[in-house]
Amino acid sequence: MEFKVAQIAEMLSATVEGNPDTIINTFCKIEEGVAGGLTFLANPKYTNYIYDTEASAVLVNQDFVPEKPVKATLIRTQNSYLAVAKLMEFYQQMRSKKSGISDRAYISPSAKIGKNVYIAEFVSVGDNAVIGDNVQLYPQVCIGDNAYVGDNTTLHSGVKVYLDCKIGKNCVIHAGSVIGADGFGFAKDESGEYIKVPQIGNVVIEDNVEIGANTCIDRATMGSTFIRKNVKLDNLIQVAHNVEIGEGSAFASQVGVSGSAKIGKRCILAGQVGVAGHITIGDDVIVGAQSGVTHNIDEKKVVLGSPAIPVMEEKKLIIYRKKLPQLFKQVNDLEKNK
Repeated sequence: MEFKVAQIAEMLSATVEGNPDTIINTFCKIEEGVAGGLTFLANPKYTNYIYDTEASAVLVNQDFVPEKPVKATLIRTQNSYLAVAKLMEFYQQMRSKKSGISDRAYISPSAKIGKNVYIAEFVSVGDNAVIGDNVQLYPQVCIGDNAYVGDNTTLHSGVKVYLDCKIGKNCVIHAGSVIGADGFGFAKDESGEYIKVPQIGNVVIEDNVEIGANTCIDRATMGSTFIRKNVKLDNLIQVAHNVEIGEGSAFASQVGVSGSAKIGKRCILAGQVGVAGHITIGDDVIVGAQSGVTHNIDEKKVVLGSPAIPVMEEKKLIIYRKKLPQLFKQVNDLEKNK
């Protein structure tokens, strides 16, 4: 596929500085630019690359002021990072999707299959499952009994959706993720041995959710584990039973959320954050990497550390901890001089 810079600018309501007839046929990183390539500059750390990049065109923010001449054609937009994301989404949509049902897939006679689906080799679709229109099921996907997969959703290779779980429209779940495995529920009997507590609930994933590879979302003990619409989860995340993740929240890799925790809308949890069970995190909260959240957090807070506290308090503690060896030496010297 080839586009002129002028066509790209029109799609983005952007302005062009340079040759509007420049032909673009690929995307590239700014530091690895190639002729015919389109790249972008969003992070100031990469500004030096724009002067030497071999890319034919660069998306930049409206307020970008070059310090020296740029040989590439500039496409000025309000948000260059968002602009390139939109263009890449458009490019992906133009690529032909697969369709058809493999004769090596198993589909229960009682399952309902929508129009224009792709069901690959070794896919299993259980009794009374519902598969919506334009759904893509890649090899070794397993859809349990009574499960539901909404229109335009893609499940990549090896995704497992257990019985009774529901996935909304326009979702993407990447390879190896497990939706609806049993929650971690055990009780000790009189002899001290663990007895499994049956997990009879389900998982409900609403529309426009994306879930990374090898992420696990456990079914509820009773009721539902909820992933609300527009949530974005990275790879290798654990979401326990009866958790609710609010609309528009985003979690980075290796986050772990314990049972019955409630996460508000538009929250951001950075990598390796741990959330204790039965607590509530308010809307618009940001939790820094490797933090441990052990208590309720009010809305619009930014916290860091373990246990997580307001970020400026934690930064002060980090400074104090660095000074501890010096303080210890001073105290030790004072003790010796008594």
